[in-house]
Amino acid sequence: MKTKKFKIAAVILCVAVAFSVVLAEPGGNDDPLISQSYIENVLMPQLKQYIESRIAEVNSGAGTGSSDAFKVVEAKAGQQIICSAGTELILRMGSATIIATEKGGLADTTAGFDLANGTDMPSNHLLIVPVADGRGIKANNDIIVMVKGSYTVK
Repeated sequence: MKTKKFKIAAVILCVAVAFSVVLAEPGGNDDPLISQSYIENVLMPQLKQYIESRIAEVNSGAGTGSSDAFKVVEAKAGQQIICSAGTELILRMGSATIIATEKGGLADTTAGFDLANGTDMPSNHLLIVPVADGRGIKANNDIIVMVKGSYTVK
């Protein structure tokens, strides 16, 4: 007799739960997935601030040469391009000399060796600056270099 009452109570409970689920339609006016006021007052201002900050980063990076893509950089004879750690360089026109420190030079990933201070920079070779300690290149004449990463032209 107890099991029969238990089964009846369980059926009634299941029907009640199913009925409440059917009445509360998710995404409807009574139960919105997200409110319009949340979108207007919280989400949109955050999204606008994020977009504006990303645009400001891109615009401010133009002067320092910071980028995730290669940028064509021109330097006059005698100018130096000093790079941050991880900056990549490819000489496309002209001639340049490596600026290195006593800790080492620039990694020539094309040839597979380190270029010491005063070495001529090979054209069309991918060079990587391993440490931000004043390493870079000096233009012997007007040069065009493709650069990916942070750098300063002096």
